[in-house]
Amino acid sequence: MFCDQQVPMEWAFKGPATIARRLGADDLDAHEIAAYDPEAFAALLSDKPAVHRYPGSMAKRIQQLCQYLVEHYDGDAEGVWRDAATGQELLKRLSDLPGFGKQKAQIFLALLGKQLGVRPTGWREAAGAYGEAKSFRSVADITGPESLVKVRAHKQEMKAAAKAAKAVGK
Repeated sequence: MFCDQQVPMEWAFKGPATIARRLGADDLDAHEIAAYDPEAFAALLSDKPAVHRYPGSMAKRIQQLCQYLVEHYDGDAEGVWRDAATGQELLKRLSDLPGFGKQKAQIFLALLGKQLGVRPTGWREAAGAYGEAKSFRSVADITGPESLVKVRAHKQEMKAAAKAAKAVGK
């Protein structure tokens, strides 16, 4: 979810597996990434094919996120949502993560609820429009090729509407 910015979703979501493979691991370890030499980690993400469109800055941001996870959740990402009692509490925890603004936190909350069964009381409301059932707004709604097409169409409609609104405002 963290790498899902300024790159196609497929590229973003294969990033963690690529990083793990390059580290010679089966899974990512927040402690290892947080402690990794920053220049070496940036080089690891920059190797061809690059993990992200901006591998150097993404490497720095990933390390900041891992450092936060180590400091606040002993490196356990699931600790962010494991014992959240309410959707608002979980939204705050997600919003507190480095690199997560309100929208990304709401999308991630919707993803957790819709796809992973993490559903504290009020999770749909806290996720805003992204929590709506049977919507096709974000990665939280992608379950296969058909829903991917619908989410992409929705995103294109939103971009077109924003562009039209900007043109009217000039």
